[in-house]
Amino acid sequence: MLPSTTPVKPPTPPGATDPPPWRAHERNTDRRRPEARSRWLTVPALVDQQHPSHQPSRHPVSSFPADTGVDPAASPDVVASARRKRVLLVDYSQTGQLRDLATHLMAPLRADPAVEVVVLRLAPRRAYPYPWPFWRFLDAFPESAHLVAPELEPLALTGDEAFDLVILPWQVWYLAPSLPITAFLCDPVAQRVLRGKPVVSVIACRNMWLLAFDKFTRLLADSGARLIDNVVYTDPGPALATFITTPRWLLTGRRGAMWGMPAAGLNPTQISGAARFGHALVAALHAGRECGDAPLLAGLGAVEVDPRLYISEKVGTRSFFLWGKLLRAAGPPGAPQRVPLLAVYAVFLVTMIVTVVPVSLTLQKLTRPFAQGWLNRIRQHYEKPSGSERDRLGDHDH
Repeated sequence: MLPSTTPVKPPTPPGATDPPPWRAHERNTDRRRPEARSRWLTVPALVDQQHPSHQPSRHPVSSFPADTGVDPAASPDVVASARRKRVLLVDYSQTGQLRDLATHLMAPLRADPAVEVVVLRLAPRRAYPYPWPFWRFLDAFPESAHLVAPELEPLALTGDEAFDLVILPWQVWYLAPSLPITAFLCDPVAQRVLRGKPVVSVIACRNMWLLAFDKFTRLLADSGARLIDNVVYTDPGPALATFITTPRWLLTGRRGAMWGMPAAGLNPTQISGAARFGHALVAALHAGRECGDAPLLAGLGAVEVDPRLYISEKVGTRSFFLWGKLLRAAGPPGAPQRVPLLAVYAVFLVTMIVTVVPVSLTLQKLTRPFAQGWLNRIRQHYEKPSGSERDRLGDHDH
């Protein structure tokens, strides 16, 4: 049974006043030798990616080398750029696609001797199965929509670890961050680790992620983290086709092409192309740019926004929230009294998909000459911070 928590505040809509600046990056300026000041963690879920075996290994809580060759009087930024950098990768992937994407993105960092990559694998106490059983799949939406975090196995962190950068790949569940990621961002230990740290968000989803990103950034803000980049990968198939291929993949495990429709999910070219972001992050870490506020992945085509989906997302989010409230009142996750309501909602959801989405897209097409300025503002809002420009592709497309 998933425990209830207080839902977070609703996201700030586009055009609203920007939130206050993130808190300054907290730096560890303790320069004593590691053996004199470090405790060692032996934890099964903390995996050193520099070992091909991916076996659990011990990691010092602090990673300043014994001899950096840096003048002790140098500025903190100079010291930070001279030592070995530590990068935390938060790992949760239900189908395996997100882990595959993260593996390609992180490969340049793992290959660099000046970078230590630590992987934190999230494990919900009540695991989410793959493929999903049909009713379990539907039963996840009330808590997803209300950001009610499930219970995780204890994190293999103390909260005192020092990381220079956090890579956080995540999926979209019911137009919200996946429940394991919501749980991580609400965990007090995780919030201590994230406080003041630069975070790179990596999204892989069907095609609707805008309002989920609003919720994600709200959770990050509550932890005091600094979002410096956002990378988004979406299914390249036709939108209407993905309404069939994606549920088929999640409910049966079969993702191949069918009836003239392309395979579900990202294609191999998209996944292998993620390495360019890893090369850019290596260069940024060597230069110490993670300490600043500017994006590290600008100019690499990190995100493309389809503002036409914004209205459909607003309608879907409202529907998930209202029906989720009703279902949560009927009982906790897995309660049998939820099943009749879920059956009614399944019919409602299919009806909404085949009517509201096409009608919304048609109306937007007809009114586009009058709404172009509004659509452009939505695009500009959600392209931040990394942007859709591709002027640096030649520098990092190895």
